[in-house]
Amino acid sequence: MQLSSFFLVFRLVRRELAPSLRHFGVLIGCIALGVAAIMAVATLSRALNDGLAREGRIILGGDAAFTLVQREATPAELKTLETHGRISQAIFSRAMARSAKGESLLTELKGVDSLYPLAGSLMLSSGDTPLAFRPDLIGRDNEGRYGLIVEPLLAGRIGVAVGDTLEIGTARFIVTALLSREPDRLSAGLGFGPRSIASMEAVRATGLIQPGSLTRFAYRLDIGPNSSESALERVLQTIEKAAPDAGWQVGTRMRASPNLQRQIGRFTQFLTLVGLTALLIGGVGVANATRAFAERQIPRIATLKSLGASGSFVLLSSLAQVLSFALLGVLGGVMLGTLLPWLGVVLARDLLPFPLEIGFYPREIGLGLIYGAATALAFGLWPLLRARRIPATRLFREGGNGQPDPINITDLVLVGFALLAFGVLVLETASERRIASLYLLAAMGAVIALRVVSFAVMRIAKSLPRPRSPILNLALANLYRPGSLTPSVILSLGLGLTLIVSLLLIDLNLTRQFRASMPGIAPNFFFIDIPSREIDRFEGFLKEKSSAGTIERVPQLRGRILEIRGVPAAQLNLPERVSWILDGDRGITYATSPPEGSTIAEGRWWPENYRGIPLVSFAKDIATDIGLKVGDRITVNVLGRRIEAEIANLRDVRWQRLGINFVMVFSPNAFAGAPHTFLATLSLGANATEASEIAFARAVANEFPAISSVRVKDAISAIDQIVSQLAFAIRVSSLIALIASVLVLGGALAASSRSRQKEAVVLKTLGATRATLLKAMLVEYSALGGIAVVFGIACGIGGAGFVVSSIMKLEFAVPWLPTIGIAIAAFFSTIILGLIGTWHILGQKPAAYLRYA
Repeated sequence: MQLSSFFLVFRLVRRELAPSLRHFGVLIGCIALGVAAIMAVATLSRALNDGLAREGRIILGGDAAFTLVQREATPAELKTLETHGRISQAIFSRAMARSAKGESLLTELKGVDSLYPLAGSLMLSSGDTPLAFRPDLIGRDNEGRYGLIVEPLLAGRIGVAVGDTLEIGTARFIVTALLSREPDRLSAGLGFGPRSIASMEAVRATGLIQPGSLTRFAYRLDIGPNSSESALERVLQTIEKAAPDAGWQVGTRMRASPNLQRQIGRFTQFLTLVGLTALLIGGVGVANATRAFAERQIPRIATLKSLGASGSFVLLSSLAQVLSFALLGVLGGVMLGTLLPWLGVVLARDLLPFPLEIGFYPREIGLGLIYGAATALAFGLWPLLRARRIPATRLFREGGNGQPDPINITDLVLVGFALLAFGVLVLETASERRIASLYLLAAMGAVIALRVVSFAVMRIAKSLPRPRSPILNLALANLYRPGSLTPSVILSLGLGLTLIVSLLLIDLNLTRQFRASMPGIAPNFFFIDIPSREIDRFEGFLKEKSSAGTIERVPQLRGRILEIRGVPAAQLNLPERVSWILDGDRGITYATSPPEGSTIAEGRWWPENYRGIPLVSFAKDIATDIGLKVGDRITVNVLGRRIEAEIANLRDVRWQRLGINFVMVFSPNAFAGAPHTFLATLSLGANATEASEIAFARAVANEFPAISSVRVKDAISAIDQIVSQLAFAIRVSSLIALIASVLVLGGALAASSRSRQKEAVVLKTLGATRATLLKAMLVEYSALGGIAVVFGIACGIGGAGFVVSSIMKLEFAVPWLPTIGIAIAAFFSTIILGLIGTWHILGQKPAAYLRYA
């Protein structure tokens, strides 16, 4: 095409932009919603990751952190660290805090030195009065009590205030301040209780630090004020060469909280897929709006072709108009997607782990622009290509409703290229391509399935015998006639319902697992850090206090994977879903028989008195993702000692049981003579009340002050709160997809209004009343709504079942009451929207149409 043709296209677009605006409301709205969802999620994710990078030194507590479990650094290792800068030491442990009134609560106890904090500020209060941190707040008073800073939650739960006395282990403490903000809280990971901060001397005085106890020793390094990333990397390499066998977990300010970054990535991926679903549903609206636009452009296309315009010129001018309106939708989506994160930060300020700053992100804006344009092109191209293929004579003679020319291979290639570009965009911007690939396959499968359903419905309707009732006859004909609503309604409503039902059932199944099933099969208590010398007396105490209870105990150590099949952990590139297995120390145990709640899937268990090379049993689901099989070897670091073990068997583990189970279970000879503690559970039975559980926990704390007890109901409640917050975010984001479905459904009805008007005029001329037409439409919309609802619900149940059973490894059940409620709501929404969209047709006067017929 010549340059003059492009100027002519521009003039045509500019002239017809304003008059056509009202016809493209659905297209603009669908693209705006999808782009807003994707942009908002991308912007929020970028802000969170930028915040982690910006606050990395404060979150970590220094430029680098070196963490050991169950042992302290040796003098030589400590000297190696001190040669590179200032070192602040900390001890992390769990313990039961006991008040003078006999109340007790598990607390995450942290012991710090005089240099704490190396970065950031510890914010405190004394009642309602702000208080600056001073070393004397955790010093020792004249009565021998150690100063203790506690979270308000701990103070409230056991009824203490500033100035009151607490006991932790064998040491006495006085509450000197309340903790308002702890700068390095995120680096400590998920805790089971509120925080308390004391001096390192005080923590040692509690008697909690025993051989084998699950105590973490952290060494934070400050290498100087103007340290670059390259300088820090050189320091880390030097330390690695000087202490290659230290076995510590190393964290840097660039990756201060790998677990949080991983969770942000996963949550972002999921919400992005929800936004993509809204965009795909909107794509159906784009196709409907473009098809209606092409039908309205029939006189213009016929005129242009009669005047000698080429098919390429017709296509380009029409596509330019569609893309112009798509650009309006994209710009609206970009503005909305920029505003939503700001609103989210304001509303969820108290839930955020650190101050969040929403900036101007050109990449995320560009991503929204590309997604909007790709959607408009991929879904709007085919209707325009169809109009381009119809000769001018047929356009004049049949109004464009005749059959188009045979499908052109070039057109198929163009549409295929546009859809392929959309798929490549999804894969290239995904944080995990495996999930994105599965999503694209599932979306493609759902679209194909719903298209097949639409085709089958139209063929069946056409083959059925004609009803005697004029109303049923008209409604049946409307299901398969040219321009029928069947494909659009079944596809748009079916996709929307598939998403909503899937999210609802996943949410309800997770809630059911945590609130219903878990308490029935989970123990009442977990007991942590039981010294080996106390395990028999402790078990006897439990049997005495709960004669009907069920006790389970296992030895517990901590080990870090160093090598898998001879490859160092740092060189392994594991899938993100199992990369956590290499992040620091993992709980491990040894056993003479398979743990309860697991079964041998491959290989064999070792004999009871096995004395050969160390063997290990691995959880099958984790091993499969890593690529491990029976006979492979792994090397772990336990208490500074390298242990190479051969995988003897793989186990199927019922993780949802919430009993005692481990990813790795070793043969007993692997840890002969190694100091360790025990982990125990206690199930009190179905008749246990909350009051009896609290009294039991108090008795254990008084008799065994160094042993930590965790009420499972409290842990489930904390997890349930997190799940509820995530579910709320998912529901809000899925609401965008639901709105898109409603828009598409309304757009499909509006797109058919032109042909419906002509049909209504002809039927009125032949004597049909408004009531007859209304009843026929009611029957038609009821049939379409019912068919779409049935298949949408079926696809939603299938998708949710796959996610819950195959991915989450939980038992799947369909709560029929809310599912049926959604089905009924969708069914009547189809009828109501259909009648609203076509009501004006019933009042049209025939004269205006018959005059020019």
